[in-house]
Amino acid sequence: MSDSVRMVDGSRTGSETDVDGETAVDADDDADDLVRVWMVERTFSADSPNIMMITYATTDGARYYQQERAYNRFGARGAPTVTAAVDVDADRLAPVADDETRDRYAREAERMKARHDPDESV
Repeated sequence: MSDSVRMVDGSRTGSETDVDGETAVDADDDADDLVRVWMVERTFSADSPNIMMITYATTDGARYYQQERAYNRFGARGAPTVTAAVDVDADRLAPVADDETRDRYAREAERMKARHDPDESV
């Protein structure tokens, strides 16, 4: 999976990572369809404890974007940097299927927005 994400500071990053934690970058640069989403969930993959799953959602909780970030928790490198918000191409957002999750995502996205700057590490 190779999703391009524009960070709030204008830099770009992707979600495809190799074993060393290096991130692949997609050079496609279309700023017209970007949507700011806020981190609402950070968990580890049940299948692999070295895969961090980061979920970002819109403040209404209706759409979300998920990144998978690989890293070695016990290696010399630290955990990947996770920011409070990212700007994502609108076509990369998926609809939230159920009302309970939508409400939870909306509450958490609003909380993150109120407490953190978009490019702040969380």
